[in-house]
Amino acid sequence: MLQGRVAFLTGAGAGIGRAGALALAQAGAHVVVSDLDGARAEGVAAEIAARGGRAEAMALDATDDAAVAAAIDGVAMRGRLDILHSHAGLQTSGGLAEASVADMDASWRLNVRAHFVAAKAAMPHMRGQGAGSIILTASNSGVQIDRGMIAYATTKHAVIAMTRQIAADHARYNVRCNALCPGFVDTAFNAGFERQMGGRAGLEAYVASAIPMGRWATVEEVAAAILYLASDQSAFMTGHALVLDGGESL
Repeated sequence: MLQGRVAFLTGAGAGIGRAGALALAQAGAHVVVSDLDGARAEGVAAEIAARGGRAEAMALDATDDAAVAAAIDGVAMRGRLDILHSHAGLQTSGGLAEASVADMDASWRLNVRAHFVAAKAAMPHMRGQGAGSIILTASNSGVQIDRGMIAYATTKHAVIAMTRQIAADHARYNVRCNALCPGFVDTAFNAGFERQMGGRAGLEAYVASAIPMGRWATVEEVAAAILYLASDQSAFMTGHALVLDGGESL
């Protein structure tokens, strides 16, 4: 499905990012696995190679504008860049009274600005080749309000708005941009929600009661959506917020 294509991923060393990297590689893409933790990125790339896929790894701080732009440019200038999945993110708990200005600034820098920088770096290369798929990770928190999570919900709404703007401006160049909006997936990323709900038992109770399907999503289910957005299966989809949350946001 993705034979001959090149994908660049941020935050791909664990959880959803790792599962997405494995799925894209299995579909034939050459995957550039980047993560703040270089050892984790190396581990994912090695896992892909062990399965017969093609990958390379790099340590990358997604909040370092110059480093992100240089990394994306470097990959594209070696040949091509077909897929960007800007995934790295931050979850900070607290409502208006509890969250600090620093919490909001940190959330904005990683959850919004980093996506902007990555998409801006990728776009000239994709426009030049006349095709590309940009996937920005938002959350189902971007289509609903999460009580007591002001920084997270605000930034995830912003990602969806930015996705739609990028899509509208660049559809004529055959470059698509869509937002991935997962609900609860059982990974370490849920630490903020777990604290907010008073611990693991409270979080498990929420998942069982508030999600109509009554369970967590698996990383493999989210990876299937990443593959869909990256591939020609979604060739006529752009500007869409693809929600995978077991009905939580209904």
